[in-house]
Amino acid sequence: MELTVTTSENHHTALDDVKKQIETVIKGKSEVVDRLLICMLARGHVLLEDVPGVGKTTLARTLAATLGLQFSRIQFTPDLLPHDLLGTNVLNPQDGSFSFHQGPVFTNLLLADEINRASPRTQSALLEAMNEQQVTIDGKTYPLAAPFMVIATENPVEFQGTYPLPEAQLDRFMMRLSLGYPNAEEELTMLRERRIDDPLQHVRMVLPARKLPLLQAHVAQVSVNEDVAKYMLRLVIRTRRESGVEIGGSPRASLALYRAAQARAFYNRREYVSPADVQALFADCMTHRIVLNSAARYGGVSVEQLIRTISDEEPVPS
Repeated sequence: MELTVTTSENHHTALDDVKKQIETVIKGKSEVVDRLLICMLARGHVLLEDVPGVGKTTLARTLAATLGLQFSRIQFTPDLLPHDLLGTNVLNPQDGSFSFHQGPVFTNLLLADEINRASPRTQSALLEAMNEQQVTIDGKTYPLAAPFMVIATENPVEFQGTYPLPEAQLDRFMMRLSLGYPNAEEELTMLRERRIDDPLQHVRMVLPARKLPLLQAHVAQVSVNEDVAKYMLRLVIRTRRESGVEIGGSPRASLALYRAAQARAFYNRREYVSPADVQALFADCMTHRIVLNSAARYGGVSVEQLIRTISDEEPVPS
């Protein structure tokens, strides 16, 4: 799909407007907003891991509003069942037939709030949707809308009444991001702006949802030099071979990093991926996928430390 320079510049301008709209609500989190938009352009899903009250749900709602996306939010709880998420076949008593009633997963942007509060059985109901953009109910497959994105939230410090996300689930998130607390000035601005009403109510759509697939198709055309591709692979392969690693980055992780790097290049108005793109996204795409063995964990080694070591030691192509 060929795009003219003018059309491409219009798209970049629209992306700039999207970021500006989001930042009218989410203060001081420019880098997180960038990562979220990059993930969206790369057709990825995001895990927002942070303490309550820092704006995870608000960020997802604001993104949907600026893009005109159909939005669904589902609160994950221990008693949530797969059919509450996917939908179910309902009997029509008049003629004895069954009709399928769609669940909240049939949307453009699904917010899986506190995903780790649901059982592994319910969490796994999202696996097919996140990987194949479809769901299968009673042997029949239903395609999901395009674009489709999952933003899941979880509290990393609360464990009572929660279930750890299985590796297969974590591997389907392109990035794990954290908002963190705002600084004092940003929080004071938030208090003043929300004295009367919520800024989210004034967010306007600046990029129609129907245009997202076009941008995503253009991202796929961003070129990746052979040396840069091999550099990515060396980084990921090292996560499998380092001492203390039980599970390293999968081939899906390599593909996630590849696509995210393409999206970052496009987001920064380039038609090629640079090593800087890879370095900038390596940690966001990898930390949630790596599992350390017990000896490494009890020895004080962290996944973040391991990622930094790999990134620092691996030669960067010129």
